[in-house]
Amino acid sequence: MTFGEFLRKLSIAEECRRYNTSLWQCPQFLFTVMGLLIILSVVFSFILGNRYIRDPEITLLFILSLTGVLFAMAFIITRSFEQLAEANRLKTEFIGIVSHQLRSPLTNLKWGLDFLMTETTQHTQQEEGYFHILKDNVNRMHEMVNDLLTVSRAEQGTLPFQEKEFDFAELVEQMLAEFQSAIQASNIQVKVEGERVPKLYNDPSLVRHILGNLVDNAIRYAWRDHEPIPNGDRKAQIVIAYRGAGDRLRVEVRDNGVGIPRQDQKYIFQKFFRSTNAVRRQTEGSGLGLFIVKSLLEKAGGEIGFASEENKGSTFWFTLPFKK
Repeated sequence: MTFGEFLRKLSIAEECRRYNTSLWQCPQFLFTVMGLLIILSVVFSFILGNRYIRDPEITLLFILSLTGVLFAMAFIITRSFEQLAEANRLKTEFIGIVSHQLRSPLTNLKWGLDFLMTETTQHTQQEEGYFHILKDNVNRMHEMVNDLLTVSRAEQGTLPFQEKEFDFAELVEQMLAEFQSAIQASNIQVKVEGERVPKLYNDPSLVRHILGNLVDNAIRYAWRDHEPIPNGDRKAQIVIAYRGAGDRLRVEVRDNGVGIPRQDQKYIFQKFFRSTNAVRRQTEGSGLGLFIVKSLLEKAGGEIGFASEENKGSTFWFTLPFKK
């Protein structure tokens, strides 16, 4: 190990940045804290030994034994945290590399498929059906790769962020236009309840991604026409409401869909987590949407929360500052 590497090892901030962890999860910081606790324990033991043990040699032996045990425990605990942090860093890097490598062949496959579908040559009905199946699966793969790449960038702190002033009402209209075909196919009624609010100074593509993920979830977990709806017959509905709350914008996405079971609610923002009723209904999804939403909101200076009841629906809300 060179002297420069040794100095970098002593730098807590540098090591925490390398592992991409918070301060209280950083192995070097934990080792420093435990070292201070060990020093305090030794001093306290010395004071007690001087007061209650007459033989100074026994006092010294006791303190040395206690110090050795505490340092051994600190080393084992810190080493375990270091291995976990390193594994987490490698996993994040692996996801980023794989996502980058998969994007190019998927894009080429998508272009080739679009060319075959728009070719002047007539295709049989069966061939057209196969093409549509392939296109749907390629789109799903492309969406999943993009989600994985976003997760990787969020964890590494490399998400692009370009602030500018924009109108939130216009962003809602543009986002709903993108979801129009999915809304019509699912036979869902969508309402927008918005007040006149100041323009936002933030990253519009990031805010659009946040709102789009929440609306996408509401569509995925709406009641379908063929499903028996508990507590009577009701039409699937999504409400997007927004208003000013002091110096922040508050946005709510409400639905009357399947809701989230109470026992699953504490895990809902974790990576790859899917609630039991989502798995049971075999709804498509990777379990990354809400994790991405929370990560993006942290980047944009916002907050998120929700309230949900199984078989009655969910309300997800988030806030964003109007100004920089």
